[in-house]
Amino acid sequence: MAITSLSQPEDRGPFYHGTRAQLSTGDLLNPGRVSNYQSDVVMNHIYFTALASGAGLAAALAPGENPERVYIVEPTGGFEDDPNVTNLKFPGNPTRSYRSGEALKIIGELSEWQRTTPEQIQRIRDRFAGQKDEIIN
Repeated sequence: MAITSLSQPEDRGPFYHGTRAQLSTGDLLNPGRVSNYQSDVVMNHIYFTALASGAGLAAALAPGENPERVYIVEPTGGFEDDPNVTNLKFPGNPTRSYRSGEALKIIGELSEWQRTTPEQIQRIRDRFAGQKDEIIN
């Protein structure tokens, strides 16, 4: 399948999405969910990365008590560099983070990835506590 890109990233993956939701191969992840970082924002995009550890971090930061999960995903349409991190927080796209206005298809699940320590998670939460960075939606 040819993957088109809105901002022309040349990354071919594999791609990952981190969450606490229990999903199955073949399920679609769609935009339109509440942000993991600002509960008053409904997201127009679905986010993913080419770094398993980045997806693992997203899963660790996701609300809820379910286990962290990292899914292998395939974009079903165009995608672009995530403007929330690309060039705003990191020059270029070293996090290999992307977003799409179209669904991601789950094609598998990772059982192993480099996990973020509880201390690292707490430092990240402390850093963002009370902040309302504007999400480019």
